[in-house]
Amino acid sequence: MDYNERKKRAEIRRRRRKRQVLIGKVIIVLMLLLVIALSVILVKDVLIKRGIEIPWIGTGTERGQTEGPETAGGESEPPQTEAPVSTEAADTTEKWIAEADRMAAQYDYDGAIDHLKNSGSYAGNTQMEEAVAGYEATKETCIAYVPEEVTHVFYHTLIYDTSKAFDGDNKEGGYNQVMTTVSEFNKITQIMYDKGYVLVSLHDMCTVNEDGTVTGKNIYLPPDKKPFVLSQDDVSYYHYMEGDGMATKLVLDENGDVKNEYKNDDGSISIGNYDMIPLIDAFVEEHPDFSYHGRKGIIALTGYNGILGYRTDIAYKTGENLDSNQQSWLDENPDFDYEKECQEAQKVAEAMKANGWEFASHTWGHMNVGERSLEDLERDTTKWMNFVSPLIGGTDVIIFAFGTDIGSWEPYTTDNGKFNYLKSQGFDIYCNVDSSQYWVQFGNTFMRQGRRNLDGYRMYYQPELLADLFDVSDVWDSSRPTPVPPMG
Repeated sequence: MDYNERKKRAEIRRRRRKRQVLIGKVIIVLMLLLVIALSVILVKDVLIKRGIEIPWIGTGTERGQTEGPETAGGESEPPQTEAPVSTEAADTTEKWIAEADRMAAQYDYDGAIDHLKNSGSYAGNTQMEEAVAGYEATKETCIAYVPEEVTHVFYHTLIYDTSKAFDGDNKEGGYNQVMTTVSEFNKITQIMYDKGYVLVSLHDMCTVNEDGTVTGKNIYLPPDKKPFVLSQDDVSYYHYMEGDGMATKLVLDENGDVKNEYKNDDGSISIGNYDMIPLIDAFVEEHPDFSYHGRKGIIALTGYNGILGYRTDIAYKTGENLDSNQQSWLDENPDFDYEKECQEAQKVAEAMKANGWEFASHTWGHMNVGERSLEDLERDTTKWMNFVSPLIGGTDVIIFAFGTDIGSWEPYTTDNGKFNYLKSQGFDIYCNVDSSQYWVQFGNTFMRQGRRNLDGYRMYYQPELLADLFDVSDVWDSSRPTPVPPMG
């Protein structure tokens, strides 16, 4: 092979190697471009799912592309995205914890703990576990209040318009003695709340056992709180009070909440917070820690003018033994429907009980049980059992009218015929009136408690007896005539 032939073959091999190198470089470049393209696609997909838009990447809706399927009108629909499961779970957790927090705010720590543990989402839920730990820690700080250290305060119907109650007529003196104005009530409530007082029930102070025995029990609250019982007498809105600046009945509003009806001078009706029950409801709604386990107060009912402003006594149906006020009312209401009246009263009572209120007997005829005979008490109680008890679902509490009692300050015994009778009718808790800060007594089959009247008489003549609750000078309504007439 000559020189020229060898040179020619060498050149062919050189060109072949150059071409192979070039092809290799092209392949490498293509592979790099493919990797970059795949990376961009993956990053883009992640950003779209997270709702993040980067201008140089886009969101999958490039110019000329629709964002979703077109509607019949040619307009594109927005893309349908699903809410992240984690957000829904967070909302559910917050809801359960908010419900438990309110229970704990009302000192029901066990209820709050059970609420979360039974939620179905507790296991492994850090927020719920931390909430439960907080409830348990707060519960450990609570101290025991024995029932003998629980005070009990009470009111009569509140005066909304003092110009009508204190107008110089023959009822002014009585109103001034035994009633409290809405202004005074609201101030007292706020001051007692600020001092740490908390509403409890008579039934939080004792246990009524199946055999009829009654035993005391402690109430546990944080050390800066103090339990008290609240009651209100004569929530019947008697005929004689009409036109004197007080509510006329309790009703359910459009939301099912218990409110008062109030008659204006022009005859129109207003619905609102004109007496104790809706005022306390509103206060507890804003300050849930004013109530122990959702408790409100005890409402003591007579029956001779009906209950809660409804004319539910049988006399309104039969027309027999009516007094002049009852007769006048029936004459003014010719379309009166007795059965409907009872049904409406029962609806209000049920709504009240569902919202933490309780009921007590105040005797059917506002009887002075200390002065009347056992036979009179039996007749009166029969009427109360027939015409009041069925509407409220019964009660085991009796709050004596006039502040009297069926015995002395010594414990009731089986020698006391009135006690034996009332116990046989299902009464286990008995309340009188007493000026002491605390007066609670237990017998084998009963609990007694004295109540403190927060009215014009007590505030005017004995303000020092209320100093643990409030300073009278901070709440006194200047529209009251003075001096307040003495009792008797």
